[in-house]
Amino acid sequence: MEAKLAGEVAWVTGASGGIGAAVAEALAEAGAAVAVGYLNSEAEAQRVVERCRTYGRPAFAVRHDVARRESVDQAHQAIVSQLGAPTVLIHAAGQGMVGFFQDHSESEFDDVMDVHVRGFFHLAQVVLTSMLSRKHGRIVAVSSIWGQTGGALEVLYSAAKGAQIGMVKALAKELARSGITVNAVAPGAIHTKLLDGQLTRDEQEALADDIPMGRLGAPNEVAHAVKFLCSGDAGYVTGQVLAVNGGWYT
Repeated sequence: MEAKLAGEVAWVTGASGGIGAAVAEALAEAGAAVAVGYLNSEAEAQRVVERCRTYGRPAFAVRHDVARRESVDQAHQAIVSQLGAPTVLIHAAGQGMVGFFQDHSESEFDDVMDVHVRGFFHLAQVVLTSMLSRKHGRIVAVSSIWGQTGGALEVLYSAAKGAQIGMVKALAKELARSGITVNAVAPGAIHTKLLDGQLTRDEQEALADDIPMGRLGAPNEVAHAVKFLCSGDAGYVTGQVLAVNGGWYT
């Protein structure tokens, strides 16, 4: 078992399934204690906790709504009590939004921005006090290829993910002398239950044909990229967006 993250306390949002779950397990395998953040899927979150514990690391599930500062504060207090102050923050919680731009409502705009942008703001602020005092920390946002290139029929989602990337780059510069790195990963087409709900098998195959590698990515491939950014090996890497997309839209 790797021990590159031994002694670290990782808080992973959106960790009840998909990419977030894969990230939580990868960090536990690398030696971190893990807070498995979720909003609605408690049973799935508990299953992720059990898988994390198979690596001999402490883990527990914590429910919170990243869009609400009070909820984030309460979750942070619970993590500190259970595991200690987070030294690693991964914001993987997501809110999809597909449709024609002119058809979106203001409440839909608020929903997508609340999760991806306001949520990142809340989370980063709440962990920074202890990270700054220790002069050590890793913050990673799970953004998207659409935050880099923009996606038709996903304008609001693209805007939110683009805003995440802007925050990452700016915050990385602000914290660079404090021993805290801030980065993002930008997944392309990753095979998750969410994608299965959005695209038929034929549509997924057509999408894979458009990707230079000829296939969809797997959640664990994104998780390995996140794990690298959290490790000591990436101590001089900050303000970067690591694309995990099989060569798609490079």
